[in-house]
Amino acid sequence: QGMLWLAILGVIVNGYAAFKLSDGKTLNERVLNWHLLEDVLGWVAVLIVAIVLMFIELPILDPILSIGFTLFVLFNVLKNLRTAIRLFLQATPEKAIQEKIKIELSTLKFIEDIHHFHLWSLDGERHVLTAHLVVNHYFDQQEYMAIKHEISTRLSPFYLEHTTLEFEFVDEICRDSKSD
Repeated sequence: QGMLWLAILGVIVNGYAAFKLSDGKTLNERVLNWHLLEDVLGWVAVLIVAIVLMFIELPILDPILSIGFTLFVLFNVLKNLRTAIRLFLQATPEKAIQEKIKIELSTLKFIEDIHHFHLWSLDGERHVLTAHLVVNHYFDQQEYMAIKHEISTRLSPFYLEHTTLEFEFVDEICRDSKSD
């Protein structure tokens, strides 16, 4: 009976925690949520075994459920491993996001070219962007502030955590270009 009550408590506590994290979008939140769901399933297995053992002697049930549960956990770990490795290596987000950002920036009337464009992910949802923007004319402080605001507005749908943009003029040589 003690195992039954402990299993019920485990299902309730871990189930509530998993429910609270179920809206998580970052990889950390998703992995933690999977861990809590696996805990819930483990406690459900303990609950099932406790109920069955109260009525019949079936000791093989515990290892069978343990093996099944372990295979389920292993499957989900392998499924998420590639995503985790990509984030550890600061991999770039999907090409579609990169292209949308480039299009959004290149359609600005004062942008002549974009180069040294680098986009990588911090956690699968929040990204970091650095780029050089070649502008087609000189502008004063008011225009510069308006341009910064317009860029910020256009990039806001992409949830960029950190953005570093360097302006260059058409007749300027990029300081980061490799000379032969």
